[in-house]
Amino acid sequence: MNNNVKDTPGHLVQTQTFAGRTGTDVFDELRLKLQAIVGEQNLTGEEVVVTVPLSTSEAIGNPEHNDYPLITGREKMMQAVVCGAAGQAFTDMYGEFSAPLAEVLQMPLANNYRRAIFVSTLNAVLRHTGDLKTSRHCRDQGPAKCAPQIVEHIRSRYPDLPPQPRVLLVGLQPRLVENLSRAFALRVTDLDQANIGQEKFGIVIENGATNEQILDWCDLAVVTGTTLVNDTIGPFIGRARAGQPTLFYGVTISGAARLLGLDHICPEAE
Repeated sequence: MNNNVKDTPGHLVQTQTFAGRTGTDVFDELRLKLQAIVGEQNLTGEEVVVTVPLSTSEAIGNPEHNDYPLITGREKMMQAVVCGAAGQAFTDMYGEFSAPLAEVLQMPLANNYRRAIFVSTLNAVLRHTGDLKTSRHCRDQGPAKCAPQIVEHIRSRYPDLPPQPRVLLVGLQPRLVENLSRAFALRVTDLDQANIGQEKFGIVIENGATNEQILDWCDLAVVTGTTLVNDTIGPFIGRARAGQPTLFYGVTISGAARLLGLDHICPEAE
């Protein structure tokens, strides 16, 4: 095995519980499901290769706007390749890695780096098996095209929401803030200290540490898949499993959402 961590986590938030779910529970479930798939497909000895994090141009191309977290923030896109298939995951703790799939399946998921390896590997495996059609971040004009589609998806997917629904957006994605704020009563949270307190499109970004309290306020939670890697996903999984409207977005959680039966959207992913 070869692994070389290039950074340290910017913000690790203590795992919270909601309706009996924790991040550890979620990864235990995902590990068992991935082990079954790897065994059925006879992939145990296949190598997982993670190189240096993708450059901005590799990860997002040349978008019209330059305010995306991949451009301005600490997070990078980690890419795992299994049998020639690529899977990606956002993380603020990244580095090179290579090991057989069997080792990844047994690896303790003690930090964002290890969880990013596991999540990107899961996406790569499901891309290889054909269970995922998209497993890579959208590029160029994709992020701008994505946001209006998510607004329309919310309107059609959740017809029982109140006429003026209150939406919590977890994770600052500027085009989503721009579009959601036009359509709904919106609050936005983020874990990047550089974003907290900043105003974006008339919305003041709140501290993600308060997510559980804001969940009591919202009618719909729209949650970045990065919560899976940074281990803050427990309350949102609990909310979804309790039947409360919860929509996960982004390429990071594509594979996990499929295996866990979560509502998920990432309309411009590749």
